[in-house]
This record gives sequence, C-alpha cells and structure tokens, in this order.
Amino acid sequence: MSDLPEVLIIGTGLIGTSLGLALVRAGADPVLTDQSVTAMTLARDLGAGRLGPRPGHEGEGSEPAPDLVVVAAPPDVTPSLVADAIARFPAATVTDVASVKGAIRDDLERLGVPLQRYVGSHPMAGRERSGAVAGRADLFEGRAWVVCADEATEPRSVRLVERVAAAVGSVVVPLSPTEHDEAVAAVSHVPQVAASLVAARLEHLSEDAVGLSGPGVRDVTRIAASDPGLWTQILAGNAGAVSAVLHELRDDLDALITALGELGTGVDADAPGARAVLARVIADGNAGHARVPGKHGAAPTAYTVVSVVVGDRPGELGRLLADMGEAGVNLEEIRLDHGLGLPFGIAEVSVLPGAAGHLRESLTEGGWQLHD
Repeated sequence: MSDLPEVLIIGTGLIGTSLGLALVRAGADPVLTDQSVTAMTLARDLGAGRLGPRPGHEGEGSEPAPDLVVVAAPPDVTPSLVADAIARFPAATVTDVASVKGAIRDDLERLGVPLQRYVGSHPMAGRERSGAVAGRADLFEGRAWVVCADEATEPRSVRLVERVAAAVGSVVVPLSPTEHDEAVAAVSHVPQVAASLVAARLEHLSEDAVGLSGPGVRDVTRIAASDPGLWTQILAGNAGAVSAVLHELRDDLDALITALGELGTGVDADAPGARAVLARVIADGNAGHARVPGKHGAAPTAYTVVSVVVGDRPGELGRLLADMGEAGVNLEEIRLDHGLGLPFGIAEVSVLPGAAGHLRESLTEGGWQLHD
C-alpha cells in the first residue's frame, strides 16, 4: 500500500489526467471529477484513478474525504473551484495547477476565502496536445513544480503539496506568486506569443515558400499549435508581467528595424552602427541561450553534434541508436531534419565533445553516411 495522501483531482484534461496517471503509478488511488462526464470517464478508462461525483452533483454517490484537492482547471474557473473545495473539505489542503498565480490569489482574497489551507502551485510541464487522451504518467518527471506559499499558509499544507509533487517525479521550486508570474512571463508566456506571431507569417505564403521550411522554423513554431482559448486566459491572467517583457522585446525590435532600414540600400550601404545592432541581437541571444539549463536541469553543456543520414525506413533510427550504444556513446539530445522530397533525413545527435571523434569513426565503420 502507498503511504501517499488521498488526492481528489478536479479537472481531467491533460494535467489532471497526467497527475492521476502519475499518482497511480506511484501507488496511490486518486479520485477524479470533472464537469464533463465524458472527460472524467475517459480519464478513468485510461487508468488515471476512480470516479467521484461531478461538481454540483455531490449527493450522487459517496463523498470523497481527500487529504489534498488538486484543481486542474482553466484559470478563469479556478478561483471558484478552489473556493468551493476549501468550503466543502474543511480538513483538506487545496492547491491549483494553473499557470498564473497572482491573479488567482487576488480573486480568492476578493471572495473572502480563508487561505491557510490553500497552496498555489504550477508544474512546469505540458504538451501541445490537450485533453485526457494526451495524458502521460511521465509528464512531470524531472520538471520543476513551483510551490507558492506565504506567511499565512499552513506549513503542513505546503509539505503535503511538496510531497505529492516529489512523488510524481518533479523538483519543487518555492517562489512567491509575483516571482512565479514574472518568471513564466519570460520563459513560457512570451515564447508562446513569439512562436504564434512567427507562425502567423507562414499562413499566406505560397506552397513553394512554406516548402523551404527547415528545422529552424519548426523549432521556433513548435508551440504555436496551442489552444487559443486556454492561452487567452493565461495571457489575460498574467497581463502585467507579459506586457512588461513584450515592451522590452519591442524596444529591441524597434532598434533592429531601424538598423535594417538603414541597411536597406544593400550590403555596401554605409550605415554606421547598424551592423553592430544586428550583431548584438544575435550575440545577446547566444548569451541568453547559454543560460538555459542542460540535461537533468544541470548547468548548460556544450555538446558536439554528429549529423547522420538516416533512410526513411522502419527501424533505421532504432538501428542508429543501437549502434551508438554498441560504440559506448551516450545520446544527450537528438533532432531530425527531413529532406524536402527525399527518402532520407538527417539525425542530429548531440554527444559530449570527447566522444564525438570515436562516434564518427564507429558509425563510419558501421556503414553510416555522416553529414558533418
């Protein structure tokens, strides 16, 4: 038997279902509820827990007695669901996993909700897909789980949320609601806006132009395929912090546009200072990228990329990874770039610099064509 607390999950979309799956895998028996019968029964059928009564239908069936209630719902309904859970379960700790924290806490204060048993939190995990069917038991592994508490929060409640976060594989990061919202504005919300803006430029391009897309545009626009309704709520809920970062971004864009305008007459244009602006944009990007945590959250590591031609046939990528294992080289990262209209792709495998030479020799001897 698990020594994990009794958990009630309100909301069975991607995050709620993934949390249920992760808790079941850890040995717990979570209870699931959702306004949508289809959503909650699908989450149950996927193995995320057992069913409880839907909100507003508490008289139907036995009432759960949770130690922890997790509200996994869109930001616009989260405050009311948290308030209801605090009133309905007077012995339980209540947390929410919405991606904005300050606005939700402000709403709870306006509603007069006692906040001693409330702990705002946010697992920094997600996918481009949504809904219960996209749930994964490993979604939280190695991901930060932000826990927002203050002097009014009961320490017991904080420990309970931290315990559940650790049980599903997350690393607990304590932040205030303001610190959290400012951080996610820079590392999550503005990147979503930027990806969407860049992807929108592709909508009216010709087929030939879009056909030139390579790994660069795929990387930049990967998260653009997100739910507009959910992201409208997220951006509205964190409007102040997102706006502050966008103002800084606009200042840099204005400087870049001015420099490009001065160079608009051609590569030989004499535009003192303009090229320095272009170089600074790229160099500052290098500096920021170098701060992104590396594998397992460690300090950033400079890997060497070995590019290998991989035929577009079943089993070819698996054979490449197996040959890397035979060579005794650990794969750090991988990405694939498919050739336009060609029956092969390029697998860019990142390895530690000291292993790159040995890997190239081993793969060449094994018949692989390198693309370095």
